[in-house]
Amino acid sequence: MSPAAPKGRKPAEEETEPEGAAQAAGAAGSASQRIGLHSLSPAPGSRRDRKRVGRGEGSGTGKTSGRGQKGYGSRSGAKRRARFEGGQMPIHMRMRKLRGPHMKKSMPFEPFRTHTQPVNLSDLEARFEAGTEVTLELMRERGLAGRRGVPVKILGMGELSKPLTVHAHAFSASARSNIESAGGACRLIES
Repeated sequence: MSPAAPKGRKPAEEETEPEGAAQAAGAAGSASQRIGLHSLSPAPGSRRDRKRVGRGEGSGTGKTSGRGQKGYGSRSGAKRRARFEGGQMPIHMRMRKLRGPHMKKSMPFEPFRTHTQPVNLSDLEARFEAGTEVTLELMRERGLAGRRGVPVKILGMGELSKPLTVHAHAFSASARSNIESAGGACRLIES
């Protein structure tokens, strides 16, 4: 009578399969296992379970749930402000401020700064004939001052050799003197 095999194990001759049978089974398994949406999974280690706070001191985030003790950061509803930067000095306090409560530029970020779109004398010289009345609509037709609703300022870069009547919201001192010395006129648009 042959000695009985230990419990939980097969006899030695039954444990090993023939080599050809193992290869055939592997080929059949790879053919039947198709890659598709049903078999996709995230890369190992790329996903973690969320931190479960307040689940006992042995968990590492029990008791005060990672908030520390006392102070503003431990209170309910703290750290939810849009400008909160973890206790770092927030950006609205780091920005420089120009002094004077009545001045438009005294606030941070300068929200009241006036913006203009520039038009130079060289542009007027190149695009308009002598004696033309240069209005905002005419400038826009000739490819100047294309942004609607933004005031136009005439700047003194270049030379003007022909008389033009120019309508704009503002003129630099050099542009005004050049236009008038060429026989033209500056017409201020009140906005």
